Amino acid sequence: MFIPSHAPFNYYTKDYEKGLELYSSGVMIMEKCSDLLPDYFGFVKGLVDSSDLSLNISREMLQHDRQLKVMAKAIEKKIRSELSKLMESDREAYEKFFSAFGIQLKYGLYSDYGTHKDVLTDLILLKSSEGKLVSFKEYAAAMKEDQKYIYYAAGETEAKIAMLPQVEAVKSRGYEVLYLTDDVDEFALKMLGNYDGKEFKSVTAEALDLATDDEKAKIDDANNGAKDMLNFIKESIGKVSAVKFSANLAKHPVCLSSEGELSVEMEKVLKKMPGADDAPVAKVVLEINHSHPITEKLLNLFATDRDTLAKYSKILYSEACLIGGVSIEDPSELSELITELMTK
Repeated sequence: MFIPSHAPFNYYTKDYEKGLELYSSGVMIMEKCSDLLPDYFGFVKGLVDSSDLSLNISREMLQHDRQLKVMAKAIEKKIRSELSKLMESDREAYEKFFSAFGIQLKYGLYSDYGTHKDVLTDLILLKSSEGKLVSFKEYAAAMKEDQKYIYYAAGETEAKIAMLPQVEAVKSRGYEVLYLTDDVDEFALKMLGNYDGKEFKSVTAEALDLATDDEKAKIDDANNGAKDMLNFIKESIGKVSAVKFSANLAKHPVCLSSEGELSVEMEKVLKKMPGADDAPVAKVVLEINHSHPITEKLLNLFATDRDTLAKYSKILYSEACLIGGVSIEDPSELSELITELMTK
């Protein structure tokens, strides 16, 4: 068996046929026996020769042949073992392999409700905020003593992910962040749930939980004290499930976070699929940096000029969308609001 250096041109299409050549005592029985390879190892090429198979066996009989199932299990185990050895002995070669076929391993991790995670989890590599590809095992080994979670962020590109305010906040505390740029990545991590007892946590989750106990108490007081203003901002925007003060931001004034299991990036992926009209929608929260000067400005406007506050609210929401990689539904309205405030 061998792995091609490059993915075939039709590898990620429905026209691709996986399978190994199957022989019985040197005589070919089947050119491509798909039952010998799971989909996530479908890139493997080669042949299998066995004296335990009948020359007259049919394709239908092969599908129910016990010996074939034993062979398939042994082949799966061998492929996994060789890939693990390659990762340890020649990291450069493994990373080259992963750039060609890694997404197939990720789909395997997600498919069948995570049934294959024991086979595939330690073969996965993801780019991190340290500028390198890391496995879950390597990330966990490098975690700080006080670190509760394995942090990740999803987005279109590594550059856009790095600009997220929450990524900056997590990194400022010395924690590494995994960058997820493939559509399947976040779904696969949701399926895994944790690695070695460490829960995966999206940095854009509303319940990020970076603040200290003192900071949490301060933020709770601020949210309770400004409840009417925050509700007003929410109603002015009309597209968020909540607005709140946050201690999860560093220097940025605002950001978007997701409430619940469905993130903004997962919603984008679902909307690209057939039947997207019925796709679920993420619950989006606008978080305002309580220590930023914008907070005092908003409080003053709520007391003196709520019409202007409504306009500020829409601008801040659009700003958070731009930073978070979310499309602005009405760019013309944003342009008019900014121009109006600039010409006052």
